[in-house]
Amino acid sequence: MKRKTVAIVGAGPAGLMAAEVLSQCANYDIHVYEQMPSAARKFLMAGKTGLNISHAEEIEQFIARYDRADWLAPWVRQYDANWIQTWMQGLGITAYIGTSGRIFPLEMKAAPLLRAWLKRLVEHGVQFHYRHRCLDVQGNVLSVQQIKQGTDQSVQTMAFDAIVLACGAVSWPQLGSDGAWQNWLKADTIAPFQPSNAGVERTWSDYMKPVFGQPLKRIKAWVEPNSASMGDVVISHYGLESGLIYRFNRALRVQQQTGKMTLFLDLLPDLSEKELEKKLQPNKKQSLSNLWRKAGLDNAKASLVRELVDKSLWTQPQQLVHQIKHLQVGLTGFRPIEEAISCAGGVQPQALTEHLQLKQNPAIFCCGEMLDWDAPTGGYLLTACFATGRIAGHGVDQYLR
Repeated sequence: MKRKTVAIVGAGPAGLMAAEVLSQCANYDIHVYEQMPSAARKFLMAGKTGLNISHAEEIEQFIARYDRADWLAPWVRQYDANWIQTWMQGLGITAYIGTSGRIFPLEMKAAPLLRAWLKRLVEHGVQFHYRHRCLDVQGNVLSVQQIKQGTDQSVQTMAFDAIVLACGAVSWPQLGSDGAWQNWLKADTIAPFQPSNAGVERTWSDYMKPVFGQPLKRIKAWVEPNSASMGDVVISHYGLESGLIYRFNRALRVQQQTGKMTLFLDLLPDLSEKELEKKLQPNKKQSLSNLWRKAGLDNAKASLVRELVDKSLWTQPQQLVHQIKHLQVGLTGFRPIEEAISCAGGVQPQALTEHLQLKQNPAIFCCGEMLDWDAPTGGYLLTACFATGRIAGHGVDQYLR
């Protein structure tokens, strides 16, 4: 009997997970098409500073991090942090849990894990076609063009029994996620993409230039009506950037629709208002700058106060204290989506079955970041990519059986 054929478009974490499932389910002829010269470019980029692959927090709290929590919950429960650590061990990669609860490979890098993973997939018969760009999908027919510099390559059209789209979203397009796949699906099935886990923008005065790149250390931030979180924020030439900022991207996107984005900061959360007011009492023997420094306002924090607080309040301790602990930072938007770590938006739940099969075309399955879900950094993005990739793989197997 002729083997059934499956095409997987995209060799990122979701596509590789789909390939792994199918390579273990039955004797399928599996072809992975990737337009970049190698697999999982964004995965490798994320792992350069330490591959945060998941998070060890309690599962219900973990699931609540997603904006589509109800949709993703059954899949994330099935392929949770414990499952991921066991899977890593199967590749010879030891995991450890950091003090923040984040899970990393012991070596911290993505490359050893990816090499072991690709080796296993090839041994199981998965065929990889690098520098092959998918141009279109019609029914179960894939149009693919091989990428070679300096020559125009002809387009191949190939029919498959099933196709898995694991094409990514639109952030970091230079690593392969260019969003071209949006032209292959009906527009009403796709929620517009928006930047997520991205820096926020504000126009600073020239006075702030000396502190560009400096951190606001150990501050508290919030977006009303959300609860506050502690962390650090970096002052950038374009605004503010950090994991703490990313945590409030979703709430800020909601605000953006009203035309006004406001981030609140407590620059000295370890001091009560009374303690801080006492420290800020005017002293003829000390300059204002020295008084602020001794109260805990380092150069970056003091510069931000001078930038945002009316000068008439600088020598009014009670009013200044309120500003320092409830500092309003008006924002104008987000960094371009191409710079974002991830995206909100994508193929909507109502366009897919519970097996991530496209209702408009049952031969196609979708997974990974091209789906309409959002999550902060901290291992949540990769976990959902792994989980949806496996669900799509099992969905294809059920469909073909």
